[in-house]
Amino acid sequence: MIRATLALVAGLLMSPSPLLAGSCEGEFPNPVTDICWRCILPLSIGSARIANIGNQTDIDNPGNPICTCGSAPPHIGVTLGFWEPALLAEVPRQPYCFPILGGLQMNTGGYQPTQHARSSQTPAKPTSTAFYHAHHYTFPILYALGVLQDHPCLVQNSIDIGFMTEFDPTWNDPALSSWVNPEAFLFANPAALAACAADCVAASVDKPLAATPWCAGCQGSLHPMQGFVPHHTGGVATSLLLTQRLEAKMHKFGVAWRYHGSDALCGPYPSPVMDRQAYKTQMLYPVPNTRKINGKCCQNLGESSILWGSAKEFPIAGEDFAYLLFRKRNCCMILF
Repeated sequence: MIRATLALVAGLLMSPSPLLAGSCEGEFPNPVTDICWRCILPLSIGSARIANIGNQTDIDNPGNPICTCGSAPPHIGVTLGFWEPALLAEVPRQPYCFPILGGLQMNTGGYQPTQHARSSQTPAKPTSTAFYHAHHYTFPILYALGVLQDHPCLVQNSIDIGFMTEFDPTWNDPALSSWVNPEAFLFANPAALAACAADCVAASVDKPLAATPWCAGCQGSLHPMQGFVPHHTGGVATSLLLTQRLEAKMHKFGVAWRYHGSDALCGPYPSPVMDRQAYKTQMLYPVPNTRKINGKCCQNLGESSILWGSAKEFPIAGEDFAYLLFRKRNCCMILF
């Protein structure tokens, strides 16, 4: 699967259209050296954690180690829990730029949507602003590598692009985004934004707060769900915020489903509101973040990037970003 993907990428690079290599920089991740495999942990059977190197973050698992799926007669299995590297979010500064595919840039025949832009601080405007596009990938790297063939608890799809904000008119139109996401008006007040400070602390110490689904932790607010960031403090923080906004949008659109909890043991189901506790991120580009801090090289959604984010952004080749998302998975591994 990986060889086929790389062959496809190579073919696209050599073809004159519709994709061309341009000013877009990037690199396909090395699954051996660029992925922090420790993030799959902890493994659990029922509520008992049986492997957890480095005290990795986890959420509650179904308590019963025995599960059943189907009917007449039901199949009996064991309740497993782990963190599956299944999704990837890409935040490029230019439209139709694919850093994770080796820096491919789509040739659109002259049409260009809203471009990346950043404004600097001035006396009249003390904060910087930014705009980025974002891409959502299905990235079942465990299945693609053939680590566990035909395992019932792994998503058995191919690596593919599931969503591009270049085709989403609400991503670069604040007014249209407000009409499509009217709940944003509920959280555009000082009290709701102040709660995100507590969410920042919780995400950095343990995990995000379930009671504040509108927050993005230390990166601010999930709303409005668009590519404009009015408080740009750096590419790492901004890209983390847009990664959260993108995945929240995917849940709302029904593209991303819920894979954890007792109700998901026999299969995932739609969940319009993203559970931020069920995801961990690892930077893959421009600098794969495999350095362990307190035994961990993955971060919660909303966790501060102060400890690990330095030297992760640099001119030209280091201004686009990509993150591997480890998604909490509970499933019933059928025995008979």
